[in-house]
Amino acid sequence: MAQVLNRVKPSDIELKDKLVAVNRVTKVTKGGRNFTFSAIIVVGDEHGIVGHGLGKAKEITEAITKGIEDAKKNLIKVPILKGTVPHTQKGKFGGAEVLLKPASEGTGVIAGGAMRAVLESVGIHNVLAKSQGSSNPHNVVKATMDALSRMRDAVAVAKQRGISVDKVFHG
Repeated sequence: MAQVLNRVKPSDIELKDKLVAVNRVTKVTKGGRNFTFSAIIVVGDEHGIVGHGLGKAKEITEAITKGIEDAKKNLIKVPILKGTVPHTQKGKFGGAEVLLKPASEGTGVIAGGAMRAVLESVGIHNVLAKSQGSSNPHNVVKATMDALSRMRDAVAVAKQRGISVDKVFHG
């Protein structure tokens, strides 16, 4: 529900891609083993826009290319406040749960592998993150995207409640 509100079109945005995970999948047939690859890719402009994608192909390079194309179709805008997230937020997808907490300047990105890729791509420089539950990269990336899509800045909160930005903090 929240993701539809902050979708972004990939036109004229300089996106950088990060490979999160590559998986070799084997299908055993009568004629032998067939190998294919699946790649999870995260793309972002490091200024609040991020997306994730999955590509599958018989070769790694093709899978990565397909993943990048898929990721460009799933871009969302994330509010960033002074290089960190605006507030503490949990995200869930499947068996994966993630917790994102704002951190002071100089903390760095304290996060695991799949979460780190998403947070660096979106342009967050200081954050405390904890992955709880499943460590499956697919689900961790999607849970992190879920948490980021639920982030709201003070202006969005004020608009939703129909009050001024000052009243959000001094309610």
